[in-house]
Amino acid sequence: MTATQSAEATSARPPSRFYTLTEPGRAMAEFASFVALRPAMRHLPKGDGHGVLVLPGFMASDRSTRPMRSLLDSLGYHTVGWELGRNVRIDNARVDAMKQRVDDLYKETGGKISIVGWSLGGVFARELAKMMPDKVRMVISLGSPISDDRDHTNAAKLFEWLNGKNPEPMEAGHFTGLDQAPPVPTTSILTKGDGVVHWRGSVQHPHPDTKGQTENIEVMASHIGLGVNPTVMFAIADRLAQNEGEWQPFEPRGLTGLLFPQSSLH
Repeated sequence: MTATQSAEATSARPPSRFYTLTEPGRAMAEFASFVALRPAMRHLPKGDGHGVLVLPGFMASDRSTRPMRSLLDSLGYHTVGWELGRNVRIDNARVDAMKQRVDDLYKETGGKISIVGWSLGGVFARELAKMMPDKVRMVISLGSPISDDRDHTNAAKLFEWLNGKNPEPMEAGHFTGLDQAPPVPTTSILTKGDGVVHWRGSVQHPHPDTKGQTENIEVMASHIGLGVNPTVMFAIADRLAQNEGEWQPFEPRGLTGLLFPQSSLH
């Protein structure tokens, strides 16, 4: 492969139209699997009661994260939604409201919280952890466009139509350098079958300030189904169950390794 071909192969582009068109059907199958396997999920790693804030994706609300939050509650976490309606516009007031949610949950639970963000919610989760690292224990993003190049997602035009090319928080100096992980343990869960955000836009790369506490976990899922995919739930439960200060990279063992592709993410 020539240098030009290599650059073209890794340049930002939206996902395959095939994956985009098949998103609804695949997501329905994943939800059916979630419902069918929900009783068995009680055997997933249990939590220690710490707070978990779950942020919805672009154009979604807390309703979309309800199944995930219900599961995490049953595993022993103090789980809450963002309670800010539909995730449409992003301005300074919305950022302040999210910071208040972090602060409230931190005070309510008496310790650092974890933040799980789906798609755009994952971008918010990472940025909140950069702003409030002393109150955030861990960040997990699901199919999030953690790149400064919006060409990785086919929702870019709609986002910019609603928020402008430079939303208010960017003008205030926030939400730049999205590819830089926050200074807390951070997991990016991504799928090469994503029909909304190209998987390359969800890959995070090591940064010296993160002390090696960053990772990517590839799953077999659709973008819309990430919040109910049983394999994703396994990965989230495994990550959240780690003792604070004892973070280790994800290593599926035994037969569970078959659920997680080990393909190259470069």
